[in-house]
Amino acid sequence: MDPISFEVIRNALVAATDEMVLTLRRSAYSTNIKTRSDFSCAFFDSELRAVAQGFTQPVHLGSMVEQVPRAILDYGPENLEPGDVIITNDPFPSGVHLNDISLISPVHHDGELLGYVANLAHHVDVGGGAPASIGAFREVFQEGVIIPPVKVVEGGRIVEDVFALILAQIRSKHETAGDFRAQIAANATGVRRLRALADRRGRETIVAAMDELLEYTTRRTKHEISNLPFGIFDGEGWIDTDGYTDEPVRLQVRVELGPDGIRFDTAGSDAQRRAPVNSTYAQTFSACAYALKCLIDPDLPVNDGFYRLVTLDAPEGSVTNCTWPSPVVGGWETQTRLIDVIFRALLPALPERLPAGTKAMMCHAGFGGVDAETNEYTCFLETFGGGYGGRFASDGPDAVQTHGQNTENAPVEETELNYPVRVTRLSLVEDSDGAGRFRGGLGLRKDFLFDRQTTFTVLADRTTHGPGGALGGHDGKPAEYVLIRDGAETRLSAKTTIEVQPGDTISYRTCGGGGYGPPEERDRELVARDVREGKVSAERAREVYAWRP
Repeated sequence: MDPISFEVIRNALVAATDEMVLTLRRSAYSTNIKTRSDFSCAFFDSELRAVAQGFTQPVHLGSMVEQVPRAILDYGPENLEPGDVIITNDPFPSGVHLNDISLISPVHHDGELLGYVANLAHHVDVGGGAPASIGAFREVFQEGVIIPPVKVVEGGRIVEDVFALILAQIRSKHETAGDFRAQIAANATGVRRLRALADRRGRETIVAAMDELLEYTTRRTKHEISNLPFGIFDGEGWIDTDGYTDEPVRLQVRVELGPDGIRFDTAGSDAQRRAPVNSTYAQTFSACAYALKCLIDPDLPVNDGFYRLVTLDAPEGSVTNCTWPSPVVGGWETQTRLIDVIFRALLPALPERLPAGTKAMMCHAGFGGVDAETNEYTCFLETFGGGYGGRFASDGPDAVQTHGQNTENAPVEETELNYPVRVTRLSLVEDSDGAGRFRGGLGLRKDFLFDRQTTFTVLADRTTHGPGGALGGHDGKPAEYVLIRDGAETRLSAKTTIEVQPGDTISYRTCGGGGYGPPEERDRELVARDVREGKVSAERAREVYAWRP
């Protein structure tokens, strides 16, 4: 195929998934999807190979390549006709946590199957033991409705019985129904765009272009890998608590870089727990794929040609590949921490490209209750930014999402307009950074003041140890989750559900990033700037950096 036609078709495939992204975001009801963009879209060919992915949440993209093909095979591709949509969120054997619900639609052209479009979105509630469906649960059954691959749209019309059955399990029915319809609309958009592309170029040309695209991606990925230092690298890290015990959860990874790809082995990680810290295989694979993507040309396409060079060995029954009926709601917390462990393993070989320890947790907050005036159940979910690690030549950014997270902050005005809460403080956490030649980023503080009784869940981590420093840098300050009642502060567990009363405040104070390099080597002007901006107190600057004004 000539290179111009190839590039036109390659970009048209990606544009189709990007238009799915716009449709879903603009049609959704919930803040978590329409504003925070907690979703992803993709296109798979008729052989169930990932071909194009709309960029929203990197953590979803590696997991979708595990979940979507398995869902189609389990349902039976022969049972899908034009206009059909199947829905699933089943974590076992190839899904993620229950809040992430995928909708999958076949794409036919002139009676022949061209492929499948799919989108995955994090719903603000899927039932279960607490509003927002997050919490310290012991089994997956407590976490919400489990949906095996079933048909939710048939011939272009919603299957009302299935739709009603799913919504009956969910608290926020109005928002969720709207979000489901937005997902259906996104898939319909993708189907139209891909059919139109096949009309213009011809189905055989599109199929040939997809085959070439995957081979092109493999060639480029191998070339990029050839520029990395080959070898075997080991790393370990910990989740502070599992939600039921104070025993930390060990994560172990071995990374093998070679000319034929990259292999990850998580043997040595702890056995799965009856606690919300288990990552599924799909989530762990997503961590591995993301880590490699960070090390290569950012312009390189992400599709099956890339994924085929990523190999994961994760022992069944471990926290990196849990089995039924383990709870999985906190799997993304573990997945994100694993990325930090991978980078720590590779940092000695790539000191100029990798950061010190980062926030490396999703840091969920969820709350909800019944509105006495409307008698509707409202649910809210957000994940918070924190400090990024210092780098070889620059400070870590303050209060950002890290390692695969790409969600935006929930705006204060939108939150206060739609939920029974006021945000009384939104600021950086002074002195939370890890000191270093280049300091870690500062954590974020966000305070929620409630005017009615509400159930609130913290699902996070980092209360015991802050992100680690690198090459002589100091660790970042640990996170704090605080209940403020009648002026008294009570520290909360990082994984807990409580009833807050009118007048109570819940304060999230996330961790700072680790420092990079010895603090005594930090430029005096940078220290003075941090003090002027209120990021580092004068007292700490004198103590840690030997600073004198």
